[in-house]
Amino acid sequence: MSQPNETPLRIGLIASPWVRVPPANYGGTELVVDLLARGLRARGHDVALFATGDSTCPVERHWLHERALGTTGDLTAELGQVEAAYDVLAPRVDLIHDHTLLGPVWAIAAGVDRPIVSTVHGPFTPTMANHYEQIGDRVGIITISAHQRSTAPSVPVVGTVHHGIDVDGVPVGRGDGGYVLFLGRMSPEKGVHRAVDIARTAGKRLLVAAKMWELEERRYFRDVVEPLLGPDVVHVGEVTGRRKHDLLAGAEALVNPIRWPEPFGLVMIEALAAGTPVVSFREGAAPEIVSHGTTGYLCSDEDEMAAMLQRLDAIDRRACRLAARSRFSMTRMVRDHVAIYRRQLAGAPPTPELVEPGHRSSPLRFAAAGDAP
Repeated sequence: MSQPNETPLRIGLIASPWVRVPPANYGGTELVVDLLARGLRARGHDVALFATGDSTCPVERHWLHERALGTTGDLTAELGQVEAAYDVLAPRVDLIHDHTLLGPVWAIAAGVDRPIVSTVHGPFTPTMANHYEQIGDRVGIITISAHQRSTAPSVPVVGTVHHGIDVDGVPVGRGDGGYVLFLGRMSPEKGVHRAVDIARTAGKRLLVAAKMWELEERRYFRDVVEPLLGPDVVHVGEVTGRRKHDLLAGAEALVNPIRWPEPFGLVMIEALAAGTPVVSFREGAAPEIVSHGTTGYLCSDEDEMAAMLQRLDAIDRRACRLAARSRFSMTRMVRDHVAIYRRQLAGAPPTPELVEPGHRSSPLRFAAAGDAP
């Protein structure tokens, strides 16, 4: 329901054409878009989502592509997606929240007459920083962590919003499964091989649940990870839904040995929601998510991480769940976005602090909220 004295807004959300909303399997950005759409609707706002035809998010949906394309390589496909999205959404909404890369550029060039905000879901490489520097004075740029924001200080940002999840939909576990867990992509920067070394040093059984679609991911698994498997290191494949939640609930800890400036890290808040401590390196946004000694441990190297896996009894799993509920809920994420939307609609200047604490070649399809895709 809408909040007391809150005027409902008409919000258009644009997703990429690569993965459906919500994702059937791996897809952190698409999960966030789905939860944002659901949360906005629950708060009483009118939401229209432009995604792909196989999306099932229960709001008004529009699409160009009948099914998710499953690749991020064809920028022409994304350009077609955003052109169609703005054609459909701009006449009917108060503000557009774009989650694509090319959308804001196209909208500026096309002279779209609606306020636009755009969330940056990836790292600010030099190329990406330049991209957002060029559009930031005409589009409200939203970052997903203070660390991400700090890596591109010249990008004009209207606010930073940590991701949130449906905490109530994640069952709390006792961590009595007899294992620690790696959950994420099968990639060197995510550190699956480091997780193996760390768990073995600590004398812990490790379950590896990893997405492995891309050629480089399969090659990394074949050449590096697979030779390390054994009775104490088991690859269980990609997991979603209830299976993912059950693995998190049964884990003594989530092992997160990343070695890249990850802009957020959704898996960490999913673990906390299950009551599972997170043991991570201090990369990227991890220090914004994990409270050292309270909801897990932040470590500098593999030896320290192995040592912290021996100190999990000092972490109260109830504190992990409480942190997820109080800091990383869908409700909080939606509230923070609505505050940004209203500032943009009012023409207010950006705030420096963290917000938390046409023509067409293919036919478009439409589904009202609740209709089958």
